[in-house]
Amino acid sequence: MARDLAPGTVHRRGRLRVYLGSAPGVGKTYRMLDEAHRRQDRGAEVVVGFIECHGRRFTEGLVDGLEVIPRAHRSYRGAEFEEMDLDTVLARRPSVVLVDELAHTNIPGGRNAKRWQDVEELLAAGIDVVTTVNIQHLESLNDVVRKITGIPQRETVPDEVVRRADQIELVDMAPQALRRRMAHGNVYKAEKVDAALSNYFRVGNLTALRELALLWVAGRVDEGLRDYRAAHSIDRVWETRERVVVALTGGPEGETLIRRAARIADRTAGGDLLAVHVSRSDGLAGASSGALAQQRQLVETLGGSYHVVVGDDIPTALLAFARAHHATQLVLGTSRRGRVNRFLTGPGTGQTTVDASEDIDVHMVTHEFTGRGRLPALGRRHSKRRTIAGYAAGLIVPLLLTLALSPFRSTLNLTTDALIFQLGVVAVALLGGALSALLAAFIASVLLNYFFIPPLHTLTIDEANNIVALVVFATVALAVSTVVDHAGRLTTRAARATAEAETLSTLAGSVLRGADALPALLEKSRTAFGMDSVALLDSLTGETIACSDAATGGADETEGQESTEVAVGERAVLVLTGRRLPAADQRVLTAFAAHVGAALERDRLAVAAAEVEPIKAADRMRTALLAAVSHDLRTPLAAARASVGSLRSPEVEFSPEDQAELLATADESLV
Repeated sequence: MARDLAPGTVHRRGRLRVYLGSAPGVGKTYRMLDEAHRRQDRGAEVVVGFIECHGRRFTEGLVDGLEVIPRAHRSYRGAEFEEMDLDTVLARRPSVVLVDELAHTNIPGGRNAKRWQDVEELLAAGIDVVTTVNIQHLESLNDVVRKITGIPQRETVPDEVVRRADQIELVDMAPQALRRRMAHGNVYKAEKVDAALSNYFRVGNLTALRELALLWVAGRVDEGLRDYRAAHSIDRVWETRERVVVALTGGPEGETLIRRAARIADRTAGGDLLAVHVSRSDGLAGASSGALAQQRQLVETLGGSYHVVVGDDIPTALLAFARAHHATQLVLGTSRRGRVNRFLTGPGTGQTTVDASEDIDVHMVTHEFTGRGRLPALGRRHSKRRTIAGYAAGLIVPLLLTLALSPFRSTLNLTTDALIFQLGVVAVALLGGALSALLAAFIASVLLNYFFIPPLHTLTIDEANNIVALVVFATVALAVSTVVDHAGRLTTRAARATAEAETLSTLAGSVLRGADALPALLEKSRTAFGMDSVALLDSLTGETIACSDAATGGADETEGQESTEVAVGERAVLVLTGRRLPAADQRVLTAFAAHVGAALERDRLAVAAAEVEPIKAADRMRTALLAAVSHDLRTPLAAARASVGSLRSPEVEFSPEDQAELLATADESLV
């Protein structure tokens, strides 16, 4: 009996189960029928919408006991064909329907061109569907299968249709076992076995198809795992698949790190290689846009992907990127800083990353440039640790100088003492910046007055020249601090401009290539600005044109977060959701929006060009037709014109017979 929905019942979409075969003959249909019997034994209402047994007796035996919907008969080019009767199945409305060969192309006469479109109608009607498809029929693998087997697959199904399935089960078999099954006549008839074994079903072909199927299903399983982790708010890394992130600074050690990371990723099948470069406001030592471009090309050659993110704290940005992409391993190069540099600046990016990595394995790779870096540049902005060290030095250095100079009070004059204190203030400025230097200058002025300017051990000054010396000392200290701070700001601006140039260079070099520029631009915008999602919306209707979401993000997670909007042309707006975007990033964001607008316009022109192409083809056909017609008309018209011209000529007198013949010729030519 057909199922009727009770009043008030909420209509649900049917569930889709797909048996994905690595090759024909591995037993997809057999497994599907076996499941149908199990469901029927449990009380489910199962019918056979369409089954193709190909004369295999074991498969045909499993059809017995199941209700089979009669097939629809259609005539096409003088031949009779059988197809699934979609209307009858919809009217019957069973719990479960079996539909074999999902990629099949329907015979003209029905309302859908493809069988997978019939399945979509069944699912929309709330009917569960169990179906089968082979890996070579997936659209994304069509060209790969053709290169492997040499046989083009004309019937394909979009990958997204299969990916949306609620359950996908891989039906696999070792190549040797499948060839034995064929040799025993369990797949094809005897007259076809030899040709099949020597062509499509060679061991190499079957092995390659099997690997394609395993990798495709592994990707689908990975999507399911990611959705599960997001739904259950699981942030810790599950090492189900190796994902190796290599951090690039643009330094000369980059190629060594990339190759080492690629070898780590290749140790397991399906391992991913991701290279990331962090552009920050205070720059990266030795960063070179040319070197980064070469390293990006090497990464892509090795099958990896290249990313650029913006972050002021490199270890935090690296680990955030790694966790967002579920990385299991992070590859860093050992520091190029020398011992003096490490002593002055403390632990570097590598050690800080290791301390905060938690469940991500960090590989510190040695290279030939280890310890060959330069001393830290003067005047740059400092880390939190170095800033604290600067304030501490501003307190301690004047005290130490006072203790050191007090025994020599009778030997050294005030000018020498002031110069030594001035040297200490400059050292504090180089270490901690302007504020710590101002603190040191104030304390040094007080100590200099109290311990070295008569009368001693008081804050009063008797001689006018000592007052001048103290004022000059404070003025020079203030000037040095200001110069150091100004140099730091200039260096920061220059480094920021360099970082923006690197980001835009990478954008132009790696995103605007190929036909998928718009999705790639949105993904690059999201990763570059560290946002959770980026969407391109129609400014008039509010509809989403394209979007890019973080791997761990969901729609619910973006509620309540900051969003930034920028106009893209006259009819679109780019919306970035996540953190609050600093004003300094607005200029780069505007450049991204311009690229998005160009990509959107290119897509529009491509659509317009595609619409014009049939018109151009029709014009070419019309021109060819007119040329052919004019050629066919030219000869008889010329004959008629010659006959009439001869009759009108006053120079020749034609006999009645000749005139009649010329008129007859003209008449025949104009008919």
